[in-house]
Amino acid sequence: MKVLLLNGSSHPNGTTMEAIKEMEKVFHAENVETEVIQVGGKPIADCLQCNVCQKTGKCVFKDDGVNDFVEKAKSADGFVFATPVYFAHPSGRIYDFLDRAFYSAGSDEVYDAFKFKPGAAVAVARRGGTTAALDGLNKYFGIAQMPVAGSTYWNMVHGLYGEEAPQDEEGMQTMRNLARNMVWMMRCFALGKKEGVPYPATETEACTNFIRREDNQR
Repeated sequence: MKVLLLNGSSHPNGTTMEAIKEMEKVFHAENVETEVIQVGGKPIADCLQCNVCQKTGKCVFKDDGVNDFVEKAKSADGFVFATPVYFAHPSGRIYDFLDRAFYSAGSDEVYDAFKFKPGAAVAVARRGGTTAALDGLNKYFGIAQMPVAGSTYWNMVHGLYGEEAPQDEEGMQTMRNLARNMVWMMRCFALGKKEGVPYPATETEACTNFIRREDNQR
């Protein structure tokens, strides 16, 4: 089994990475492979809704790791999206990254990379804004038929600098329990698949616009 962990911080070894490392300890102890995808500090393009990806399955921007992430997602069994909190919401870079990753999932081949696989959102902050950040990230799971993993508290860790995060004992405990819950979910899904339990049927025919124009263009 493999979990992809997306670090939405521009700092590869900051507080957000400390939360990720705590989860990795549990995954490795349970023989679950992990890979951390660093969004990093380089510019991340926003989604243009140019719809090229709907035909090709790949984002038109090819130099910032989004397409590589989606390709790796096809063989992953679970996902963790971790973000720092700057202005009471997820970082703009993780939003741009995930908007493009999930919008390109409009093609069935890419959509299958995410659906029915457990996902967990993690927010790290100096003080406040964590619950709003979690709400923002959880919406990606909700639109892609991804079961959401929870823990014994909201999935958050506090600290301004990397060395402060481990001092949040309950936050670290929450990360460990979150990782254990994800392992349990992935094993249950794998067992169900082995036993021949079919995935739910998905209807996709209906697509209703609130405002209609004569030329059917928006």
